[in-house]
Amino acid sequence: MKMMQLTLALILMMVHPDGFAADQDFRTATVISATALETAMHEAAPDRVSDQPLSHVESAEGRLGIGVVHRPVIVLGSPIDAIQHHRQSEVYRVMAGKGVLVTSKSMADNAAIDPQGFVVQNLVGPSDRGVIVDIENSQPIAAGDIVIIPAGVAHGFSEISEAITYMVVRVDPERLVALK
Repeated sequence: MKMMQLTLALILMMVHPDGFAADQDFRTATVISATALETAMHEAAPDRVSDQPLSHVESAEGRLGIGVVHRPVIVLGSPIDAIQHHRQSEVYRVMAGKGVLVTSKSMADNAAIDPQGFVVQNLVGPSDRGVIVDIENSQPIAAGDIVIIPAGVAHGFSEISEAITYMVVRVDPERLVALK
């Protein structure tokens, strides 16, 4: 419970730098139950990446999205497939599993993700896919950990030793992702 409260406090500070003042036009709270998170975690196909949006809501500072992402095992030494969101920051809370998250300012073999496709319109906004070659930061993460990834940072996993599932909060200040 304390970890969830810390996660929510971090998100609020990212979205509203002046503290916790209420939005004047957006006064409805959205609750996503622990059961909904657990259900999404267990519904994910175990052998592939799954990114399930649970809610995208409006706020005075932009849109906030909550989802559950699952990633299967990745063997150390595999290419580090990565993504780089142009304008969206993300906060992860690892629910299960463990791996090594790597970040960089750049990627090789960049390709824009289809701007009209599901991923851009419903999950992450304008983004590129590529491969991280020059690792600038490498950190092990496991169940209970919280990760903050600012917009513009390429990120991926160099290893996932136990399939990893995490709740993701996406901060969309330009309101580019559809509401859900």
